Amino acid sequence: MIHVSFKHNQDKQIVSFEVSGHAGSGPYGYDLVCAAVSAVTIGTVNSLEKLAQFQPLVEVDEVEGGYLYLEILQDLSEEQLSTTQILLKSLYLTMQDLVKEYPSFIDVKS
Repeated sequence: MIHVSFKHNQDKQIVSFEVSGHAGSGPYGYDLVCAAVSAVTIGTVNSLEKLAQFQPLVEVDEVEGGYLYLEILQDLSEEQLSTTQILLKSLYLTMQDLVKEYPSFIDVKS
């Protein structure tokens, strides 16, 4: 199962997320749930770097896969913060949709 958790600050802004595990919904290389989660999480990381123009802290398991952690560590401008929150909230909503479609393979905590 894939476990996704989002951490919020006192202003209810998402400041980090962590994804771990494997869905096991299909054979290796054909697991649609893992592919969907990977695509949206990596896409969010790339979009933060390009659209919000800052480098978040990112940790991944390069060997086994199945792990991604992202944290916002620096002070951001209003524009960067706005862009960041839109992207992270979009990721959260997408993960909620995936849970509805594949409840046996993914869970999300906030």
